Amino acid sequence: MGALYRGLIRPVLFRSDPETAHERAVHALALASLIAPARGVLALLAGEGAAARPVKLFGLKFPNRVGVAAGFDKNAIAWRALGALGFGHVEVGTVTLQAQPGNPKPRVFRYPAEEAVINRMGFNNDGAEAVAARLSKQPGPGKRRVPIGINLGKSRAASIDDAVADYLGSFRLLADHADYVAINISSPNTPDLRRLQDEDRVRVLLEALQGANRARGATSRPILLKIAPDVTFPQVDAILQAIVDFGLSGIIATNTTIARPGVFAHVNEAGGLSGKPVRRRSTEVIHYIARRMDGRLPVIGVGGIDDAVSAGEKLDAGASLVQVYTGMIYAGPFLGREIARGLAVRDTDWVFAPR
Repeated sequence: MGALYRGLIRPVLFRSDPETAHERAVHALALASLIAPARGVLALLAGEGAAARPVKLFGLKFPNRVGVAAGFDKNAIAWRALGALGFGHVEVGTVTLQAQPGNPKPRVFRYPAEEAVINRMGFNNDGAEAVAARLSKQPGPGKRRVPIGINLGKSRAASIDDAVADYLGSFRLLADHADYVAINISSPNTPDLRRLQDEDRVRVLLEALQGANRARGATSRPILLKIAPDVTFPQVDAILQAIVDFGLSGIIATNTTIARPGVFAHVNEAGGLSGKPVRRRSTEVIHYIARRMDGRLPVIGVGGIDDAVSAGEKLDAGASLVQVYTGMIYAGPFLGREIARGLAVRDTDWVFAPR
């Protein structure tokens, strides 16, 4: 299926600008999500069960280690079809409290020779209330084919000083519908967002969110923090201490980078760079986290994953699960199944157990 995509489907998609091609793909999957027989066909094509190596992590069972990163299904319209395609989880969003159109277009740029993308989307989404209403009509936690994470970001209209209230508003609307919640403080495309990675601000944010979460009692959710690849290791240390102090369930490493390595030194496009150029740095950050935490904190590894080798690299560095997005643009929608099958060769049923 991967060869078919590269040879026939990708050339057609690449005739359109990247955002148009993405929207067409998501809306096709959204339609399949609404039609049970269509999801059945996708599952048949994906070879359902062929790559089954369940993973138990923060109280959830994942059918395999490979998920879809936030940014693909921004408004929770396509996740059921993505599960049928063989992904072990889907992280929807990023969702903000306020609906917003995102940054001006064009805002997505492909670099096929490097299998990379630069985007400055700016959290375009329908808003937390609309996404909550949509998810309320779909299977909820415990009734899904795969776990669903909901990735939360800061509304562009919210100042940095109002960020905590903004995140809390989204959390209260969406937590009922999430298997886990991811807190995105690392996108480079919303002004001031990355300032929330500073020690004082991240502590205030995580304390408030975990306080609201614990107040839910039996319906509390695993909360994970998504960080940038551009943080320094001392910054990572401070973030890890906050995660430990406030009892978060895990960390997602990493988001896109504002660095411009290699040929990208001459590319004059603002935004986050993803794909193969971020692979090495994201793995370095994962390895550092795993070593500092002595394996006690689950890590979801993201960045430059496009096959079982690059996914295995993240697992070897200390990740428990991996996520893909840019890799799907170049390798196709069955990438999750292909990676899961490759990892199954070297994997067994596995349960995360803190030391």
